[in-house]
Amino acid sequence: MTTTALPVPHRGRTRVFTDSVVIAKRNLIKIIRVPEVLVFVLISPIMFVLLFAYVFGGAIDPGGGVNYREFLIGGIFAQTVVFGATFTGAGLAEDMQKGIIDRFRSLPMSRSAVLIGRTVSDIAYNLLSIAIMAVTGLLVGWRMRGSFLDAVAGFLLLLVFSYAFSWIMAYVGLLVPSVEVINNASFVVIMPLTFVSNAFVPLESFPTFLQYFVEWNPVSAVTQAVREFFGNTNPSIPVSDAWSMQHPTAYTLCWVVLILVIFMPLSIGRYKRAVR
Repeated sequence: MTTTALPVPHRGRTRVFTDSVVIAKRNLIKIIRVPEVLVFVLISPIMFVLLFAYVFGGAIDPGGGVNYREFLIGGIFAQTVVFGATFTGAGLAEDMQKGIIDRFRSLPMSRSAVLIGRTVSDIAYNLLSIAIMAVTGLLVGWRMRGSFLDAVAGFLLLLVFSYAFSWIMAYVGLLVPSVEVINNASFVVIMPLTFVSNAFVPLESFPTFLQYFVEWNPVSAVTQAVREFFGNTNPSIPVSDAWSMQHPTAYTLCWVVLILVIFMPLSIGRYKRAVR
């Protein structure tokens, strides 16, 4: 059966906004109705905290007498929001595979609203992930030693970074033919970024030829930034002289802008070609 696309009436940015809100509400309702998916996705970062805190943590010394669990949680936060972006890609791939996108195509709605609604709704998912990670971190000994406003700024930076990364995964989700492929495809991007970074071990522990990559890795920057916002750094721990590590918040925001400028039009263009 073929689906005939109805012409989209030109109603400007107001229509894009209202259609995006409808799509976002639809995705949130879907999460509520199938909570098993969310539960199993949220278990993963909790397991990482427990694994590194109680199994590997004893063998890793961040230096300067810093508690490893305080050093670790900033990295786990960064890893969680990056891995959480796969939720966006998997959701789009599933909608494409099940023909939901064809249904959207038949409706007189903004084409870009499907992607904007998806990425916006996944902010709620990332917010929940961060909240659970914060509680887990507090239980294993992590403490926020900065001010309340600094903590809020740290959480906001994580959400902004996760939103931008969702657009990368949205593009990947539109490229792959099925949901089964999205996990393997996304890991090609995510694994090097998260594990070849300062998220779990100090930068100095990497071989020299990898340290340059780690210094300029955006995951390293967001990790360093949230550690500073949460007061989990120590003057006795040397910080790289690279601009990215000296100004991690600014460098992270540069990446946010760059990702959005590149992947928003790429994803919307790919989506329009897919439903043409």
